[in-house]
Amino acid sequence: MRARILLGAIVSLAVIGLLVAPSVATPGGTFKATLIGYEEVPAVSTEASGTFRAKVDPAGPTIEYELSYSDIQNAFAAHIHLGQTAANGGVSAFLCGGGDKPACPPTGGTVSGSIDAADVIGPASQGIAPGEIQELIDAMVAGVTYANVHTNDNVAPPNTGPGDFPGGEIRGQIR
Repeated sequence: MRARILLGAIVSLAVIGLLVAPSVATPGGTFKATLIGYEEVPAVSTEASGTFRAKVDPAGPTIEYELSYSDIQNAFAAHIHLGQTAANGGVSAFLCGGGDKPACPPTGGTVSGSIDAADVIGPASQGIAPGEIQELIDAMVAGVTYANVHTNDNVAPPNTGPGDFPGGEIRGQIR
């Protein structure tokens, strides 16, 4: 009887641990995010949406990624940022539209690539120095990074509607 109670308690604790523990980047660990306007800070009303998927290759270490988005206009840059849910943060790495990454498809599409230490640009003011890819991976594991896609119609003033959100039109917390 005592063994059954102990076994039940251990199983219960293990299940609870799986439910509340953050994702862990094990070798080949994967991450994903669903990007929508309501995740932006402040929230944005847009029909645009997207997905982000990534896999850590510990041999590099590198982050292999794919970003897809649609129903958008004037996309010019996409990044991984350091920032928890409902907070803006600095840019850690380009996904498209900067660095050595391809141009962003302006009206939607898919970009894929690899992020290595040379692609990590910070944000130093938040504790990630350029080149510190393991710090970026650790932040992804902790759930405090997000992917977003920026748009701009290059007509003043900014933030006038879909296709004109330079601070970001769609965003998703990476988990």
